[in-house]
Amino acid sequence: MGSLVLIRHGQSQWNLEDRFTGWVDVPLTDAGREEARRGATLIRHLKCDRAFTSALQRAQETLRIVLETIGQPDVPIEADPALNERHYGALQGLNKAETAKRFGEQQVHLWRRSYDIAPPEGESLKDTAARTLPYFNAKILPLVKAGQTILIAAHGNSLRSIVMGLDRLTKEQVLELNLATGAPIVYEIDRNGKVLKKTVYTLPPE
Repeated sequence: MGSLVLIRHGQSQWNLEDRFTGWVDVPLTDAGREEARRGATLIRHLKCDRAFTSALQRAQETLRIVLETIGQPDVPIEADPALNERHYGALQGLNKAETAKRFGEQQVHLWRRSYDIAPPEGESLKDTAARTLPYFNAKILPLVKAGQTILIAAHGNSLRSIVMGLDRLTKEQVLELNLATGAPIVYEIDRNGKVLKKTVYTLPPE
């Protein structure tokens, strides 16, 4: 049996400013760094074999903080854009409330919360899953099935895609799924890829 740990990066500067971030490489805030540290305390009992992250600094910094906090800074790391956040295209950098005023609340809601409707020049959640899941299934899941403990620090939508696959969620169910920043989700998975147990942690108070 192996373990898979998923952690959404801590609060970024554009999370704080309520902007569409996507692939723009914005840093964590001090609050985001603290979220990563608090989340890490919940998985101190695990010995990680390898770690994976995206090509974006907010996920990479979250991973570094987590590994340092749990006393495992030398774990091998692979970074790949397949784990990047959903690309929000022409919306990237725009404030969400201002975008709703510009395009209409109903249209922005469709872009944000539908499964297969992409914003202009961007990706839908379906598009994100189409690049994230093949990478996960080829590079990461085989390690977990082999009995390793694997840590992924990535983003809300790339991780939603992975959870959708593991939990066998429908496209309607995944739209209701929200992942808290910094809070680990731990799966125990057998050699056939079957999920034996899922633990969703809540960050301890500051």
